Amino acid sequence: MPIVHLRPTMAKLTWGRIAITATVLFWFAYLVSTIARHLLNGVGGFRFTMEAISYLTVVTFLTFSALMYLVARQGAMKRFRVHQRVPRGLLDEHFADSGRSLTVLVPSYAEEPDIVRLTLWSAALQEYPDLRVMLLVDDPPFPTDPVVRERLDATRALARDVERALAVPHGRAAAAYEQARRVLGEAPVAPAGSLAALAEEYRAAAEWLEQMAEQEAVADHVAEFFVDQVLMGLASELRLSLLAIEAAVEQGGRMASERVRELHRRLVWIFAAQVGSFERKRYASLSQEANKAMNINAYLGLMGATWRPSESAEGTLLSRLAPDAPREDTDLVVPDSEYVLTLDADSQLLRDYCLRLVYFLEQPENQDVAITQTPYSSYRGAPTRIERIAGATTDIQHILHQGMTYHDATFWVGANAVIRRRALEDIVQVETVGGFEIRTYIQDRTVIEDTESSVDLAAAGWRLVNYPERLSYSATPPDYGSLVVQRRRWANGGLLIFPKFWAQRRPRAAAGVPIRWGEFTQRLNYMASIAWASFALLLLLFYPYDGRLLSPLVIGAALPYFLCMASDLRLCGHRRLDVFRIYGFNLILLPVNLAGVLKSIQQAFTGEKIPFARTPKVRNRTAAPGLHVLVSYLIVIYSLITAWRSYQHETWGNLAFALFNAVLAAGAIWACIGVRNSCVDMAMGVVNWLFVPARKPAAPQTASAGPQPVDWQSILYHGDRRLGRDLRRRNDRRRRITRTRVPRGGR
Repeated sequence: MPIVHLRPTMAKLTWGRIAITATVLFWFAYLVSTIARHLLNGVGGFRFTMEAISYLTVVTFLTFSALMYLVARQGAMKRFRVHQRVPRGLLDEHFADSGRSLTVLVPSYAEEPDIVRLTLWSAALQEYPDLRVMLLVDDPPFPTDPVVRERLDATRALARDVERALAVPHGRAAAAYEQARRVLGEAPVAPAGSLAALAEEYRAAAEWLEQMAEQEAVADHVAEFFVDQVLMGLASELRLSLLAIEAAVEQGGRMASERVRELHRRLVWIFAAQVGSFERKRYASLSQEANKAMNINAYLGLMGATWRPSESAEGTLLSRLAPDAPREDTDLVVPDSEYVLTLDADSQLLRDYCLRLVYFLEQPENQDVAITQTPYSSYRGAPTRIERIAGATTDIQHILHQGMTYHDATFWVGANAVIRRRALEDIVQVETVGGFEIRTYIQDRTVIEDTESSVDLAAAGWRLVNYPERLSYSATPPDYGSLVVQRRRWANGGLLIFPKFWAQRRPRAAAGVPIRWGEFTQRLNYMASIAWASFALLLLLFYPYDGRLLSPLVIGAALPYFLCMASDLRLCGHRRLDVFRIYGFNLILLPVNLAGVLKSIQQAFTGEKIPFARTPKVRNRTAAPGLHVLVSYLIVIYSLITAWRSYQHETWGNLAFALFNAVLAAGAIWACIGVRNSCVDMAMGVVNWLFVPARKPAAPQTASAGPQPVDWQSILYHGDRRLGRDLRRRNDRRRRITRTRVPRGGR
């Protein structure tokens, strides 16, 4: 897809306004002509009245979500219409004097090394003057499984391999830049010979990238994207600059010396990234919470200081050194940076992502922007139907997130984002856990930590902005099992975060930045629509509403939504008819979304954090929960039963709706899950429910082993850790003695 969105026509904007108006008018007409008329006439009694109120509530919530889609879409079209791409010359000129450091953090846990490798390369080849890429490996550092250990060793070697490969072109570009500085001196105009040397360097850099692309093993569509868009895309831009430089030489053009230096610096920037890795689980003084947020928080808390490791009974501890303290070779130095870029291990960035987004942050009018990002798009050419349909929903979400920025309702999308380091310090929470200071920048209270951090930043007076270009891509789950993990996590947490946003109304109004109606409705829909849409769809599917409540006006209220989505799908390179596939896709995801919503309700009552479930990023299939698959079949079966009953009672509206759901849900099961895979998953669900894994037997104690040595270091460090256990055992023994004691007077 093009990097810059196509400029919407005035007709497209006009039709968008008509769609919004039609949705509101159809809903109001239904309210008056069907609900109000029946209620005022007293038709149907108490049961019908309750059904009418329930049905109106369901229709209202679903219509509201459709309306928010249309409003966000309209805002996106307005942004695309006025956006102008910053010329390359301005970027080079700006960063010639303003090269603030940027650290790319790539959190990784049990990832395939070849997937992580592509992500690291896409980050390392960014055109940025001061770039540092850190792979945050979150795997257990000392695995015993040989397969796991081999994969971990391969992941650890990635950073070293990338930096070693970059050293060759970087050395040449740096030497050429120094030579050019000496030749140019203080001359205002560059001599002709310097242009020829510059052309030779651009040719060499492009050939190096093209050679790497030829040697790259293309195993799937993600690797194909890396070759075509990351490597060859950057090589094509260098070839284009080479064409301009050669034309200047042939035409006898004169170029300013400063411009020649800028062009040389560009090559140095491309290959100058420092690439390293870090493992927080090697250090006992860092948070060991099993989620991506705390993996990133652990490294953020170390930035800008020097740390000295020391061994203890607990493990390796890190203590902060004073700035003037003498350093040793084993000390851990973590440089600070003005900006931080968080990048998922299955995402890739196009060549000038960092350059353009940091340039945006450094404009005077954007000094209050904490995060800017380009909501990710899906890779083209996915081999499975479910990945293509999930990718289509991802591309639709890209448009909606751009429109939410129009209403100042941007949410951080965790796959990629450039963050102003100073903004993170405004929302950090510091606490002492087990004697160690834990700094939490990104909250892990819910499993959608980026959404909650967006609300925290807004409360601190910061803005978030989606940059209106396509500069990042991310993988979508290739099978239903992986998708269940991802979508269940997305559905879990919005209800818990909304009260925090609601509490900001008065403080923001007092500060002179009130929450406007557009921002409020967009944020409400983003955080709570999965909950109400899931329960509303559940009622529509399984409750037999009175046929008198059905009306063509309800279809009229939903029709603009589906027509506009079909148009957006076509704009993103998909088929218009994919709108029906997405509808069926959402039907089989109903149990997944309900599970996530119920988890939120559980957390609200219990106060316990829900474990963070990482989306599996493996090439083989992930098994789906058998119950989720079973409910998908129940939707089809019950829809067919409803259709038969509707036929017998001649309620043709119910018949059409039930058949529509049955056909699309059955098609989604066949295309996205697979009949064979679904049978296997349901069978394994029964097996896993019936059987409990046997506990591993404890190692036998042999008398010949002799007394075990005393762990004196652990005793001195921890003290008596067995006190609570021994006390419980002693109390239990006393209770048993009390219960078996013989009463006075004998038996």
